[in-house]
Amino acid sequence: MSNIRRPADLAQRMARRLKAREGQRDSFRRETFRLPRDQARAKARAFFDRYPKAAYMTEVESWRVLPDDEIEFTMRRLPSAD
Repeated sequence: MSNIRRPADLAQRMARRLKAREGQRDSFRRETFRLPRDQARAKARAFFDRYPKAAYMTEVESWRVLPDDEIEFTMRRLPSAD
C-alpha cells in the first residue's frame, strides 16, 4: 500500500517526478498553433507537406476546440530526416 496519506504528500511526490522528467526531454520539435478551423486544417496539411511523416515522424500531438470554432493544436516532428 502507498505511503501517501495527505493531498500534500501526493503533490510533493508528483512534483519530484515532474522535476526528474524535465531532464529526460525527447528530441522532438513542437509548434503550437491557434487558428480558425479551416485555417488550422490548412496549416496542418502544409506542415505534413513540409515535414513528411515517413521522414520526420510528424504528427498532431494534441488538439482542442476553443470558443468561436478555433482549434489549438500542437504539431510534433523530428528535427531532421535520416
